[in-house]
Amino acid sequence: MQALGVDIGGSGIKGAIVENGKLVSERIRIPTPSPSTPTAVADVVATIARRLDYRGPIGCGFPAVIQHGVARTAANIDAGWIDCNVETVIQQATDCPVIVINDADAAGLAEVQFGAAQDPNGVMMMVTIGTGLGSALFRDGVLFPNTELGHLMLNNIKAEHYASGAVRKREGLSWKEWGARFNEVLELYERLFWPDLFILGGGDCKKLHKFEPCLKVRADVRAATLENQAGIIGAATAAIRHRTQK
Repeated sequence: MQALGVDIGGSGIKGAIVENGKLVSERIRIPTPSPSTPTAVADVVATIARRLDYRGPIGCGFPAVIQHGVARTAANIDAGWIDCNVETVIQQATDCPVIVINDADAAGLAEVQFGAAQDPNGVMMMVTIGTGLGSALFRDGVLFPNTELGHLMLNNIKAEHYASGAVRKREGLSWKEWGARFNEVLELYERLFWPDLFILGGGDCKKLHKFEPCLKVRADVRAATLENQAGIIGAATAAIRHRTQK
């Protein structure tokens, strides 16, 4: 079965058709509208579906806590999404069945099923590095959803406001300087959950060799093998699972 996977981020909305964990269409990226209101974002998802001439199930990774399709937070997207049924809004815009999950959870699902954490034993944590810091927590491959650990406080500031990819660029930090900060974030997560494995996703995961010497955690640390396609693949995977379980 195929599904359209859409990764909705703070700076860009990316989508492609996915089958068996692989992109089988072109990958389309459209800048996230400003303001990123429900109508504006849903219109972008509909544009991606039209450009791919796609009519079928859509899975969306969304930067918020998602509870039964409803956004409960809005850290890196317009506050108008709070308490909005994301699935309903996007379904109305696309006229397609829609499943929405947290964006980092989507990336983690992809890595568990098709990437760096296949057949995992123990506790695995996915950390996505981008506009914010996303997190996805798994035990023996089973997801505990909506952890959103980037909002934990570290040094009197939210972790993602201290060591996200956007912070590195905005403050002009060297990889060594930023890596020291990011290590503090991982050490905090490790003290709380003691994962056996961290998988790092997002665009910066390709530069792991530049900051890996700064990482002092006990857990194994790996770059996501699906890189920045993980969110698309995981969102599509969630949609396919939902359809097959009906």
